Amino acid sequence: MTAFLKDIEIQQLAEQHGAPLLVLDCARLQQQYDDLQAALPGVEFFYAVKALPNDAVINTLKQLGAGFDIASSGEIDQVHRQQINPRRTIHTHPIKKDRDIRDALRFGCTTFVVDNIDELKKFRKYRHRVGLLLRVSFRSETAVVDLSRKFGCNPDEALQLIQRAQQMGIHVKGLSFHVGSQSSSADAHVHAIEQCMRIMLQSEVPLSTLDIGGGFPANYDGKTQDINDFCAPIREALSKIPADINIIAEPGRFLVAPAVMSISSVMGKAVRAGTTWYYLDDGVYGSYSGRIFDHATYPIRTLKTGETRSCVLAGPTCDSIDVIAEDIQLPELEIGDLVIGEMMGAYTAATATDFNSLARAKVLVLNEPGQDTLTPALQESLFPQPPELVPATLNTH
Repeated sequence: MTAFLKDIEIQQLAEQHGAPLLVLDCARLQQQYDDLQAALPGVEFFYAVKALPNDAVINTLKQLGAGFDIASSGEIDQVHRQQINPRRTIHTHPIKKDRDIRDALRFGCTTFVVDNIDELKKFRKYRHRVGLLLRVSFRSETAVVDLSRKFGCNPDEALQLIQRAQQMGIHVKGLSFHVGSQSSSADAHVHAIEQCMRIMLQSEVPLSTLDIGGGFPANYDGKTQDINDFCAPIREALSKIPADINIIAEPGRFLVAPAVMSISSVMGKAVRAGTTWYYLDDGVYGSYSGRIFDHATYPIRTLKTGETRSCVLAGPTCDSIDVIAEDIQLPELEIGDLVIGEMMGAYTAATATDFNSLARAKVLVLNEPGQDTLTPALQESLFPQPPELVPATLNTH
């Protein structure tokens, strides 16, 4: 997938706003949403806010008709500020404090996910106000991040839990699963859909909803299967489900990963054991946090051309773990040169820290629906300071 900014535009943004920067293109976000809709027709999407909790992302997806997958009171506050209809939200964290439930109900969200008897018991006093999705665990060897290790009941326990909920007067309206993040094969999705359908047909309690989670892969390496081809087996499995079952999904990474690029600059360089180290003003404690927390390897390039050589890219903190890439082939760089990270929308700004009291990358937004300005989308849920306005100088679409 081609970059959404030309090199000259990247240089202009760095000169105007400094580095490090994260640039979000809402037009690319919309394209990703359209592509996933075409690949999974009839599936209702609830964006996983945790992937990139950014106001411009939420506003763009709101305009496209998406719902929102929220998992904390902080995420509830954010979608509330964006005037999201609470009926367009689902609370998917399987383990919650009572206060989390109350905050969600106060907002107006009434669909929650549970995966065990102790969580079911928490809803007894709210049983007349909620509809639950029972999360079932399906492990996947092909997912980069296994999300069914920490959450989800065993499929053999599902019918018993549904029955226990009925005995407590709690409405379970469907099943959910998440086979893992950044799946390389749709086989786990297909297996989970088939097993959930078996459970739903055996259940004495009518179930009306199936949540197929997320995990749809972003193309970090340029070799990932096209989303339409990836989803073909999923479409086939879903085609066998009765028409009166509502199918929903929780995409996050696939939507936002390609919509953000990182712009950082070389702040220092040194030769160590014969290898050149370049020190950038962003690193794994900042926008490249997904190198550690998300096991992601981002496409990295520079604005320079010429002969390349093996080098190391390190971040700005005093910690030796702050290394972005080793044995990466790049042209020789000088202090002040720019380094570009592509596919950096998912679990980057969302998991960045303030370690060493270093400022996080400013987020610039392009092509937000209804906006003519280029503004840094600094989220209150991530940053204590209010957003700073930056005048528009660039429109790429």
